[in-house]
Amino acid sequence: MKLTGHAIVLLAKLFSGCTVRWVDCQPDTCQRIYFANHTSHLDAVVLWSALPKPLRAVTRPVAAKDYWSKGFLRPHIAESFNALLIDRKEIKVHKSPVDMMIRQMGDVYSLIVFPEGSRASGEEMGEFKSGLYYLGKKRPDLELVPVCIDNVNRILPRGEVLPVPLLSCITIGPPIFLEAGEPKVEFLRRAREAVRSLRDR
Repeated sequence: MKLTGHAIVLLAKLFSGCTVRWVDCQPDTCQRIYFANHTSHLDAVVLWSALPKPLRAVTRPVAAKDYWSKGFLRPHIAESFNALLIDRKEIKVHKSPVDMMIRQMGDVYSLIVFPEGSRASGEEMGEFKSGLYYLGKKRPDLELVPVCIDNVNRILPRGEVLPVPLLSCITIGPPIFLEAGEPKVEFLRRAREAVRSLRDR
């Protein structure tokens, strides 16, 4: 499994040609929520692979169970990068995805999340769903780190099976926090803008 994880990192870097920029933020193994725009099924793999090795060891991408549990190869890949698979079709009040994420994090792991939920076109982000807000509310100690992923959607376009090697860029920005008493709508707008603004940095 360890070898598979190394292979995934190498292949992800090969196909994505990824450049990583840390803007007003430094790599750190403290617990964080990395939240990014979502344009491709490869986003989680590419972003996780782009992190320094010590961070990868304590960071779990949150991914869709209905996609990553299909067939033989996808579950194996998901297990190799320690993905936390969320069932988007069987969401129940007493088994909410947010509560599951908090439990799985414990006091060790960071998470990679995609607040849009489903993939966008790559040109414009969709509205952020409320999960990021509730993560910040239940764990106000966590750094919420915005990430802008650029051009990964062209490496594996919607409907395609095989990736095409292209250059991409990941920009990781300064952490934000949920302010005391901040309304959900205002926080989600601010978080979305934190990701969008990284395109211009």
